[in-house]
Amino acid sequence: MAAGRRGRAAAALLLLPVVITGCGGADSTGTVGPGAGPAAAASAAGTAATATVLPAAERPPAPDTAGRDLAGRDLALRSYRGKVVVLNVWGSWCAPCRAEAPELEALRGALESRGVRLVGVNVRDRSTGPAVGFERTYGLHYPSIHDPDGKLLLAYPPALLNPQAIPSTLVVDRQGRIAAAVSGPVTRAQLEPLVTRVAEEAP
Repeated sequence: MAAGRRGRAAAALLLLPVVITGCGGADSTGTVGPGAGPAAAASAAGTAATATVLPAAERPPAPDTAGRDLAGRDLALRSYRGKVVVLNVWGSWCAPCRAEAPELEALRGALESRGVRLVGVNVRDRSTGPAVGFERTYGLHYPSIHDPDGKLLLAYPPALLNPQAIPSTLVVDRQGRIAAAVSGPVTRAQLEPLVTRVAEEAP
């Protein structure tokens, strides 16, 4: 029992402030649904939120997210084992996703040589056309799984990835575990220290 309390306390201490506003996570009254977590709640209120950073001993395995990319090719998160993966959930309809996209592409270019890969999960775009146009507009050079119904997101712990909070970003370590989670749009400056920290961990 005491060890569990210490683990939870350690996780709570590793919270980094990030100012976010998102496309989802609240209803028209501003109420956040069950399981939305503190980051989504803060986003709905329009206040400063947090990026949850998990100590290595507390990291859950990332679900085996797999599907077809926007070009119709098979794409699976497991194929990146041994790399640090920045998994970004986005939609072409989402204004904060548009603001975030160039920041993520800049992060990809800066950290790819260090074993970091970006993978997107495109949600709520019924067809791939708008999503492909989004990639072209923002010059994105990383693949995205097409998940029009958002079903893949349901496999993730809701406290770390709320399916209603778009955009959302997870950092997955080289062992395939969730190391950090951010609900809402981020900049390269906000995300790069988190990703670099995970990339510098011993394999």
